[in-house]
Amino acid sequence: MLKQRVLTALVLIPIALWGFFYLDGRAFAIFVGAVVTIGAWEWARLAGLEESNSRLTYAGICALLLILLWNMPSVARLVVLLGIFWWGFAWLLVLGFPDSASYWKNNTTKYVIGLLILLPAWQGLMLLKQDEYGNWIIFSIMLFVWAADIGAYFAGRTWGKDKLAPKVSPGKSWQGLWGGMLAAVVVGLIIYMKTNIFDDKLLIGLICLVILVTFSVLGDLTESMFKREVGLKDSSNLLPGHGGVLDRIDSLTAAIPVAVLLLWVLGS
Repeated sequence: MLKQRVLTALVLIPIALWGFFYLDGRAFAIFVGAVVTIGAWEWARLAGLEESNSRLTYAGICALLLILLWNMPSVARLVVLLGIFWWGFAWLLVLGFPDSASYWKNNTTKYVIGLLILLPAWQGLMLLKQDEYGNWIIFSIMLFVWAADIGAYFAGRTWGKDKLAPKVSPGKSWQGLWGGMLAAVVVGLIIYMKTNIFDDKLLIGLICLVILVTFSVLGDLTESMFKREVGLKDSSNLLPGHGGVLDRIDSLTAAIPVAVLLLWVLGS
């Protein structure tokens, strides 16, 4: 399984980096939009849509909304704030699971939740891309989330014994969480030493990093919660060893809007 995960990652990472660094404007929006639309197609299954046509319809609606957002830049901040509102509420749902499932078992509610997860992530990337250092900000966020994911995986396998959220994701442990957090902080310190990305405000930068990684874990747990409710291990089998696209971007869907908010708070 690990070998398969690594081989798939070796294919996906160059594609992701190419898209984020070398595409701009409409091409970048389409690149990210394609990923988000595939994620919507997978989410439709978590929302209870089993028929292929129904899942394609949901993905199509998501794609149309992305086109509308591209042509309505004035609502960009509102969309990101809606995403932040959702992730704040998601904490309560994850902490309260399985009792909290009564609030979102309705399929229509799950359709809306899928859009609140995916659309703000796309919009957040569009806003970040407009920054003078947008490419490097996006790349840094991805590095932090990847480092946290890898650190959590190995720390959890090696030392994991205390379950983080057993009713949501039995495989995750507190030891994995701290291992992932440590890995992300180490990456952050390396970037700081090489680029001074935090403008000599190391403590503030590390606090923001911890917040970012914490929400990335929430993104992962939130998808796990919905998968557990419908009895699925992966959102799809599109990516060998990794499950589906949604399984790979679930952490980023939460981290991106939060990163945008943190940059707003810091005055960027």
